[in-house]
Amino acid sequence: MPEREDLPAVIEMRSDTFTLPTPEMLTAITEAELGDDVYGEDPTVNELERRTAELTGKEAACFFPSGTMANLASIMAHAPRGTKAVVGAESDIWLYEAGGAAVCGGVVYEPVPNQADGTIALADLAAAFPKDPDDPQFALPSLICLENTHNRCGGVVLPLDYLAEVRRFADERGVAVHLDGARVVNAAIAAGVEVADITAHVDSVQFCLSKGLGAPVGSMVAGSAEFVERVRRLRKMLGGGMRQVGLLAAAALVALDTRGRLAEDHANARRLAEGLALLPGVELDVDTVETNIVIFKVTDERFDWRSFVTSVARHGLAVTEFGHGRIRAVVHNGVSAEDVTAAVAVVARVLKDGPTTD
Repeated sequence: MPEREDLPAVIEMRSDTFTLPTPEMLTAITEAELGDDVYGEDPTVNELERRTAELTGKEAACFFPSGTMANLASIMAHAPRGTKAVVGAESDIWLYEAGGAAVCGGVVYEPVPNQADGTIALADLAAAFPKDPDDPQFALPSLICLENTHNRCGGVVLPLDYLAEVRRFADERGVAVHLDGARVVNAAIAAGVEVADITAHVDSVQFCLSKGLGAPVGSMVAGSAEFVERVRRLRKMLGGGMRQVGLLAAAALVALDTRGRLAEDHANARRLAEGLALLPGVELDVDTVETNIVIFKVTDERFDWRSFVTSVARHGLAVTEFGHGRIRAVVHNGVSAEDVTAAVAVVARVLKDGPTTD
């Protein structure tokens, strides 16, 4: 079917999962040295896992097909059946991963409130622990899950001193800490620290290769050697054992080598936020935009979120609703500074003209 010439090209800001592999990644894929990863014999995967362990300051790492499976295996490796994983009420693990740990691992989720900055107050964490742990009526927590950057809170970065506080809290209670660090490389670049400075405070971490880093597929889990041995077994059980997956690992290695480019995404996201904040009918605190995610509300009473998303899509801008009637726009390697300028212009035009009616 021929393209309609009257439709504009799409500026894709629904998610950074829409990133496409760079030419360098495609070249690396065609040149990758391969083996059978289930046997531990894919040299490119082995190198990716070694590099990931080094990046995160952990003993070992394991390549997963998705962040959802990576978090699921991590929770199951930490939390025995019938125990609780304490999670943020605005976290991806609680909202967007289909309850996998409960279904597959018999793990009870206990969601507790997230603060606006993505943290969970220590008092709220403490409330998830029963006053009498010897009372058999209560499921006992075995794991605390944090998220950094925090997606639903606008891509904010958790402070290192907060992570240290949670580490002490968990140690006092004898529970593990897992970090859903889907965008932890964004967090490190925004904070001006190494990834290992963040992950030093947690027992395990998952991060996505297929979001801002731009690789086509995959996520990594890192932790102690014994922990990674458990998650590798769980990966196989969950159907995640892959064979000549060095094809994907090769692109991921390029993503790690070029991770510094995420700073460009952060700058473009800030530029987007500053432009949107000037428009009447948009509510947005620019100071909360720290990485590549911009979340805002449309206060113009002519719109609800559905009519706004539909209207800007008609003009070539793809964004999405992201809870509580808010709109999310995510910047990535497929969004240029010129695209940001064009996106602001689209929103300005739609707010001026009103909702699309056809």
